[in-house]
Amino acid sequence: MPRVATVSSDTPFSERFVAGFGYPLRGGSLATCAALALAHYLVILPSYIGIFASFALWAATWRYAATCLLHTANGYADPPDIGVDSNPSAGNGLTAIHLFAVALCFVSSVFYPPALWPLVLLFAITLPAIDMSLAFDGSMEVAMSPVNWWEVMRRFGSSYLIPVGLNLATGVLIILASLATAFLPKLLSLPLFAFAYTYLIILNLHLMGAMIHQRHESFGIEPEAEELVREGGYDEDTQLLEQVKAVASTDRRAAIGMLVTRMQGRSAPVPMHQAYRELLRQEGLRDGLLEHGHIWTAVLLANNEPRRALGLVQECMEIDPAFLPDAPEHAGLLADQAARAGMTRLALKLCRGYLAHWPRSPDAPRIGLLAARLLGDELDQRAEAVVLLGKLAAAWPEHPLRKDIDTLAQRLQQQPRPA
Repeated sequence: MPRVATVSSDTPFSERFVAGFGYPLRGGSLATCAALALAHYLVILPSYIGIFASFALWAATWRYAATCLLHTANGYADPPDIGVDSNPSAGNGLTAIHLFAVALCFVSSVFYPPALWPLVLLFAITLPAIDMSLAFDGSMEVAMSPVNWWEVMRRFGSSYLIPVGLNLATGVLIILASLATAFLPKLLSLPLFAFAYTYLIILNLHLMGAMIHQRHESFGIEPEAEELVREGGYDEDTQLLEQVKAVASTDRRAAIGMLVTRMQGRSAPVPMHQAYRELLRQEGLRDGLLEHGHIWTAVLLANNEPRRALGLVQECMEIDPAFLPDAPEHAGLLADQAARAGMTRLALKLCRGYLAHWPRSPDAPRIGLLAARLLGDELDQRAEAVVLLGKLAAAWPEHPLRKDIDTLAQRLQQQPRPA
């Protein structure tokens, strides 16, 4: 079986977004864009033949785009081959709903222009949920349910705005492409326009698939590509870890160098970082562990993994009690996370480190207030809490949290001590 190229679900979306622009220009996607562009010469045939060809080509475009969405959501790095059609009903459904949206907007622009932009906004918001539902379920009934739209939006949260923006951008770019080709001869403009909108549609659904892949657990999906590489034993990172283990038995420094080379290239999975830290620990490279702690903490927070980042920071603090994430926003976020998790002393360490390193940060009063609450309410160190609140009040006399600072100080001073 040939080697399967995969993408880790931990890869930051920003990285996948940039790489995504090249996705329609390689492998099966490029062949599909080129084939469909040339096939658009059929639409100039007379009578119903041209109309039928136009609908058939739109269906083929959306069918392949739906396959790309599924392929990407299942963890595959490369586009599917031309002719692969994992969900024909999804392609037909996507064609129907998008043609309906275009037709409705056109009718509105002619007969009732005030309704045009509300319709455009409605379709921009709902079409990503419809597209993803059709790609996975193939059921028009499920895809057209407002309850299902809300469920998809809820699972993505604010990230759902990304496919909404992609839909709007794709529509605008298709319009611009059609205007640009209007100045060219029809025999030249027809395939160019077809290539442009096929590229944009594939890019759009590929990036939707990348978002689903990152959240595959919340969708109840087990990425097919990851299962294949586990069964086939051709996961490059797994093979590298086996090689690192073999080299480390005789030369740990060389094994560390192998991992450094891999992690500098692209986003690395968690086992790679763990193996790297274990080798550093065995070699007694304390500074290396702390430096990697800074780097990996930032990566974990960028990937929305604050719990794992908090565990890493705690590990680094055991090596060096003065350790602190090297960005104030990271330290503040982890202090909040530790406080919510009931890790009072760790949260307090992070708050104190924050105040020592960034005393004039705009968020310092909030962090100081959190530290005072931990001292006074959780650790019963009210005198120290009151002193801290006094320093905050003096340093930030006009801050919006000043009232909260004074209120907490007054409460701690008046609260009777336990017998």
